[in-house]
Amino acid sequence: MTFKVVDTNVALVANNKAEQADRECVLACINALGRIIASGGIVLDDGRLIIAEHMKNLNLKGQPGAGDAFVKRVFDNQANVKVAEQVNITKDVSRGFMEFPDDPRLAGFDKDDRKFVAAALASRCNPEILNAVDSDWWHNGQALEDCGVKVRFLCPGQFTYARRSRRRRSD
Repeated sequence: MTFKVVDTNVALVANNKAEQADRECVLACINALGRIIASGGIVLDDGRLIIAEHMKNLNLKGQPGAGDAFVKRVFDNQANVKVAEQVNITKDVSRGFMEFPDDPRLAGFDKDDRKFVAAALASRCNPEILNAVDSDWWHNGQALEDCGVKVRFLCPGQFTYARRSRRRRSD
C-alpha cells in the first residue's frame, strides 16, 4: 500500500471547483483520489489540521463530487491504520512546524501548506505530496525536492501554461 499526502486543491479540482483546471486536470485528480480510495492510504497529522482543512472545503456527506467522496472516506477511516497514517507535527513560530525544512529558499512558502510538508517529512512511509493547481508547490519544487520532499504534480500543464503566459506579457 502506498500512502500519499493530499493537498486540498486536489480534491477541489476533482469536484470541478477550480476554474483554472482543464478537463484533463480534473480527470487526473479524480483518478488519483480513486486510486487512494481503492488501494492506497493517506497521511494525516494527529492534530487534525489536514482533515480540518479538507472538511472546511469539501462536503463531508460525500456528495456530489469525487473530492467529497474522498474526504468522507478519509474522515470515516482516519483511525484505521490501513487507510491513514497519523503523524505528529509540532507547531513552531518561525517555520510553522518543526518538521518543515529550515531552508531559506522556502521562507516564502505558503504557511497554510506547510502542514502538508511537515506531515510528509514526519511520515515513516516516505509519501509524495499530490498537488493539482497550487503554483506555490511548482515555484518551490526544487527547494522542496532538495529537502527530501516528493511532490507529484497531477496537472503539470497548468504550470507550463502559466509560465508561457507570464513570458508573453513581459515581452
